[in-house]
Amino acid sequence: MKNIHIIGIASIVAILLSGCGGGSVGSSATASAVSGSKSGGPRVEAQARWANVKFGGGGYVPGLIFHPTSPDVLYARTDMGGAYRWNAATSAWVPITDGFGAADTFYHGSETMALDPNDDKRVYMSTGMYLSDKADARLYISTDRGDNWTYVNLPFSAASNAQGRAVGERLMVDPNDPAILFYATRTTGLWKSADRGQTWQQLTSLASHKMTNEEIDTAQWRGVVGMEQVIFDTSTKGTGSATQTIYTAVAPDYAAVAGLSYSMYKTTDGGATWTGIATPVTGYYIPHMVRAKDGMMYVAFTKTTGPGAEGPARLYKFDGSNWTLLKQYDPTWVNYGMGGLSVSGTGATTRIALGVTNSWGNWEGQHIVQMSDDAGATWREISTQTPHFGDQDMWGGWPDDVEIDPNNPERILHVNGGGVWETRNASAAKPTWNFIIAGIEETATLALMAPPPGANYQLLNSSGDIGMVVHTELYKTPTRGPKGWFSNSNSSDMAWSNPAYIATIGTTTWNHPNVAGAYSTDSGLTWNAFPANHPDGMAHQGGDSTLAVTKPGHIVWAPSDSVPAYTTNSGANWAYTNLPAVEPGTSYRLAADRKNPNRVYAYQAGGGWWRPAPKFYYSVDGGQTFTESSQFSTLGPRAEFVSNTSLAVNANAEGDVWVADSQSIFHSLDGGATWTKLGVTESIWGDHPTWSWPVVYGATSIALGKAPAGASYSASVYVAGVINGVWGVHRSDDGGTTWRRFNDDKHQFGGIGVLAADQTVPGRLFMAGSGRGILFSY
Repeated sequence: MKNIHIIGIASIVAILLSGCGGGSVGSSATASAVSGSKSGGPRVEAQARWANVKFGGGGYVPGLIFHPTSPDVLYARTDMGGAYRWNAATSAWVPITDGFGAADTFYHGSETMALDPNDDKRVYMSTGMYLSDKADARLYISTDRGDNWTYVNLPFSAASNAQGRAVGERLMVDPNDPAILFYATRTTGLWKSADRGQTWQQLTSLASHKMTNEEIDTAQWRGVVGMEQVIFDTSTKGTGSATQTIYTAVAPDYAAVAGLSYSMYKTTDGGATWTGIATPVTGYYIPHMVRAKDGMMYVAFTKTTGPGAEGPARLYKFDGSNWTLLKQYDPTWVNYGMGGLSVSGTGATTRIALGVTNSWGNWEGQHIVQMSDDAGATWREISTQTPHFGDQDMWGGWPDDVEIDPNNPERILHVNGGGVWETRNASAAKPTWNFIIAGIEETATLALMAPPPGANYQLLNSSGDIGMVVHTELYKTPTRGPKGWFSNSNSSDMAWSNPAYIATIGTTTWNHPNVAGAYSTDSGLTWNAFPANHPDGMAHQGGDSTLAVTKPGHIVWAPSDSVPAYTTNSGANWAYTNLPAVEPGTSYRLAADRKNPNRVYAYQAGGGWWRPAPKFYYSVDGGQTFTESSQFSTLGPRAEFVSNTSLAVNANAEGDVWVADSQSIFHSLDGGATWTKLGVTESIWGDHPTWSWPVVYGATSIALGKAPAGASYSASVYVAGVINGVWGVHRSDDGGTTWRRFNDDKHQFGGIGVLAADQTVPGRLFMAGSGRGILFSY
């Protein structure tokens, strides 16, 4: 029986336990509600609508895929933030994987995508973020341009977020017989499907080797690239007869273990037999090879895997017998590589666009996108020192994919580490480029904090790669924050009595090597580095680090795996609290009471299911000394990794504290001394033993925000987790007695991370999608 699945989380228990389940990604979802008690009847209410808090791009887009004939049918695949479809009418990208839920987070990055040349609505997308020697990849299939998906389990692994992730495309559809698909895998050679991806067979006629974990680990430092691409050597489509002549490329890593002696191979019998092609250079990767309409092959060779591959690098054209060198780079004071490659036209006037990688900056003479209008005889630069418009001031470095619109050669797009750049006048002496990232939000959000009423900003955003930003308007790219000071910002907080005072901590950068924390006294307009860091702050900058601000200048900082310390003078001096030392992986989560600045809370999550029970501590002297709750650990909290837990306070009541321990919700009304365990959430274990980790966690993030008029409790409570077998974000307006699902199956965003709730607008929740930036309800 074919292992075919239709994706949905509306009945996630059935999906996980039986392997097949109802619903479909992107399908219309009815309003739903669940009760907090087994006897309570469901209330049916309309769920929230969702939009992104704008940052604009923020992540790597390894691949762009045009349909070869249908105008403006274009897709973008990301490494960990899903996939998008271009909407020409709005000049924006539409997310097409937001229906992926918590059970699908591992599949929220696409290694490769393919379009059917004969059916512009049929899309294939391979997923799976990291390599193993297991058959753990999926192939998602859509017949409506990504509005809805089904999937099959693939008999090999994929790695959308590994080195060489722009290589390809690895997956291709035979234009003459679109039931046939070829897939160039990283670790198991070349595979073929003859039934539109439903079943797969390894082409052992080329190679039968399947890399072991030991072989994968040996090559992992530079990334296993494996088989690289497939090209059908044909100018026809829809004939009904399988294309017989096919090219493929193989990287040095797989060639070495599979006994393959060439970098390129060719079949003239549809894959039954293969012949090696002698290439002019050996030991190189082939990030892209393309076929012009006249049959000429253009092949880029570069020495490293990318992103942003280094050289030496070569570009050749190949007529089936002879190689002609078109361009080369050898290391000098810069070390250019080659990445993206696209062609348009035929013969001596073939247009070539080439992405020059490891190309940082924007200086006269620099190469970023090179273009030739005479099949490679001469070249000119079309990106450096040309007009660029958008919210990003960097466009070089990682042009690992470049695409010429097959219906408009004046339109050229290229990717980089933050999104997509486009020109529509490539022939101009100085082409104009626009940063076309409307709709793409790919930041990895690590922490969120919403301010009190009256603040002149709406949200503090701590994210990976971009550091910390202050959002003053939800639909505009933020301009406030310590830009460039941190690679990652791990945690941020503000003084509730004066929200103009903000503090943040993060990981250091090359240009701020000694700055692990900073503060602002003017709502994020200007910033000051802490005069001194927490004694362990430089050595322990991990993502589990948190801080709490009790009042201006007063901060408690818990670096990862460290004892928290406090300052009363914005970091001029730090003193350790009396909290116990922790083992690696058992960091503290901190929160400040919003009604009483003397109250501070610390949750020690345990650090893993095999470790002792979590502990809760509370302070009544501003975070200098803490007392352990003698009752909390007796209620059976689950020991868990810190990242799967959450600590929140009710800003409207002193001593009102909530904890999500990854499995259950706990609530205290007396400042953390005594607790009640709410029996409303429960993890989904599937076939995992209950002493390990679940398939879907029961309660991972919790937040409290402004309650609606007439509510019986002073705050709305939101939790990301599983209630009555349904994963999602759930809301309670009566202190946790009853709950209703707040999102729906169309809005699951690849999994939901940290939460923050608005203190001014009832029902407004901020939440992190999985590589989908920040979403908010409205």
